[in-house]
Amino acid sequence: MTPPGQQDAGRSFSRRGGPRRDSQGRTRNRGQSGGPRQYSASVPRERRRTADPARLTAYEVLRAVSQDDAYANLVLPQRIAHHHLDQRDAGFATELTYGALRGQGLYDAILAECVDRPLGQLDAPVLDALRLGAHQLLGMRVKAHAALDSTVALVRDQIGAGPSGLVNAVLRKVAAQDRDEWLDRLTPDPTSESAQSIRHSHPQWIVRALRQSLVTHGRPAQEITDLLEADNAAPVLNLVALPGLGDLDPVLAHGAEAGPLAPGSALFRGGDAGRIPGVREGTVRVQDVGSQLTARALAAAPLDQRDGSEPERWLDLCAGPGGKAALLAALAAERGAHLLANEVAAHRSRLVEQALTAVPQQSWSLRTGDGRTIGEDRRGPSGDFHRILVDAPCTGLGALRRRPESRWRRQPSDLAPLTDLQRELLDSAVGVLAPGGVLAYVACSPHPAETVVQVQDLLRRHPQLELLDAPDAMISVAPGLERSTVAGPEHPGTAQLWPHLHATDAMFLALFRARPSGAAAIDPDQES
Repeated sequence: MTPPGQQDAGRSFSRRGGPRRDSQGRTRNRGQSGGPRQYSASVPRERRRTADPARLTAYEVLRAVSQDDAYANLVLPQRIAHHHLDQRDAGFATELTYGALRGQGLYDAILAECVDRPLGQLDAPVLDALRLGAHQLLGMRVKAHAALDSTVALVRDQIGAGPSGLVNAVLRKVAAQDRDEWLDRLTPDPTSESAQSIRHSHPQWIVRALRQSLVTHGRPAQEITDLLEADNAAPVLNLVALPGLGDLDPVLAHGAEAGPLAPGSALFRGGDAGRIPGVREGTVRVQDVGSQLTARALAAAPLDQRDGSEPERWLDLCAGPGGKAALLAALAAERGAHLLANEVAAHRSRLVEQALTAVPQQSWSLRTGDGRTIGEDRRGPSGDFHRILVDAPCTGLGALRRRPESRWRRQPSDLAPLTDLQRELLDSAVGVLAPGGVLAYVACSPHPAETVVQVQDLLRRHPQLELLDAPDAMISVAPGLERSTVAGPEHPGTAQLWPHLHATDAMFLALFRARPSGAAAIDPDQES
């Protein structure tokens, strides 16, 4: 009998008997579901043992997201630069990263069928690697053998040789069926809410909330499939040239195309934004078109009883990370107005300051503090603002296509504290709104509790406010919009954008104007 660990004719033996490797050195795996043990497809000298830079980049981003609660859109550019990826590899890493994050719900459901233990018992790095492998197999044009070999090599390089056997065996089971076959197996009734959750990789509570949101804003409930599919489509990069500062012509010459909705906007499908003229200087910014339109609509809304004897004072109450603040500041500079950008968190306040550096310094100032205490800085009438933007913290259900990890982090229990904060920030803004001034309430969410309910409650608490026609204000800066797509019959004064209709985030906008003293109040139910 050959002692354990002793070689016999160059072959090793397991404790249960029989060779671990065949004559060519292929390793024998444990088999699945009681089936016979099989040898690996490649001999040791043929196996890759190091991770390629593009897949390593994607893996590092997924680890940062799951381990550190990082945001992929912030980590990914740093890792791309660290690994010196060229444009092609950067594009591959981007698709692999975001595709694995968007499809996490579906891929986890498939992996659960292929692993002999609950997914929660797998080491988190192994699970992240499996998700990357599953997306390559089922969601990308990567050949099965390349997806398997590269993922196993990644695991061997980053985690260890032991887990690589498990990853190899599991991904082979994943590859045994294509995406449609897996969907048919997992969701025999594709119309159910649970099936839509799996098929479109959204938590079930979000599917329910988005369907309710469509109906609340006057859209057919049947559009839920289109909306979920739009959330899973890779968004085109949206750009804006800051008014009076940025030049769109070099951007268009670089391969971008003019945006169909917002003035001074462009769409770019060429990958790295850092290569676009003006982006490094800050005069051209990456910003969703929906965000651009809400800022421009606020700037375009008419004030009441404004004689123009003094410059307008504008306020961005929740300015971080600075995208809307930069656009507002540029618009303010063109009009001789001044913007105060307020942000509560010091690190986000620094981001706001960085975003504003391209705008002339005399047109803006920065405050780091709680927006709910903005009234404490008032010094008589000069402390009132003529235009105020409240882009309040929200669930972010309108930006799931750009921030796919958010769908796995948010919980229904997040809604109540967020709506409380939104209400407090709105009340604070009303307290510093000048007579005849305009307040814009913006939420990157279509959820009724964060949109129309907040509008109705604000009007009841503050009868001096009147609701302006937000769809008209938005169409005035985006003539290509159709009113029927942004204004619902139940709430015609508010505007709601949609990913599946406008290729924007699902941005909500309501505009309020403070009536001059003595003006009659209007029933808020009639206003909304």
